[in-house]
Amino acid sequence: MNAAGLGIRRRRQVRRVVGLRFRNPNLRHYLTIGACLVLVAATLFAILRPPATPADGDATGGRTQTRWGPLDDGDRLLLVKVRQAGLWEMPVGQQAQQRARSEKVKEVGRRIATEHGELDTDVRTVAGQLGVVLPSRPNDDQQSWMAELTLKSGDDYDRTFVKRLRAAHGKVFAIIAQIRANTRNSVIREFAQRAMAFVLRHMGYLESTGLVDYSTLG
Repeated sequence: MNAAGLGIRRRRQVRRVVGLRFRNPNLRHYLTIGACLVLVAATLFAILRPPATPADGDATGGRTQTRWGPLDDGDRLLLVKVRQAGLWEMPVGQQAQQRARSEKVKEVGRRIATEHGELDTDVRTVAGQLGVVLPSRPNDDQQSWMAELTLKSGDDYDRTFVKRLRAAHGKVFAIIAQIRANTRNSVIREFAQRAMAFVLRHMGYLESTGLVDYSTLG
């Protein structure tokens, strides 16, 4: 075969795949199989991967049965609210130890931060037991209170710290008490009892500073 014929033959053996030139006539087949495998793997990953955790938790899902009794949205809300309380009160309590003027307020901040750490471990354990998704950040109001406190100093910091935390504890106490009275889930009932003890104790700490303005509560 002359050189011209050989060149034509070689050109005919060239195959184009995805805009590239390959000299192996079976390469297109292999690439097609590879692309299919990649597509299958991507599909399986999308199906099997765990869902992203909502930053604000999930207090919905309706009534479901557990071995400890039915779990409803009110029970989930309790866990979400207690978790969010800790997410802002722990860092604020730590901040108070540095920013507060009063030694009493500093000590209250230390106790609240430490004890909310214990309660946070408890609520995460209970949520895992019951399959409840907890938040990973404070809610919008709590974030605004944290931002407010970063701008305060001295006596103004002390008063604002006590005001915000005492009001917040009063609100979450009411939620816990209502759910404690009505829940049909024994794990939630026991957790609510423990959480109420924490919140009552923290309200006492805050009131011991003498800075609570009771006319602003409610």
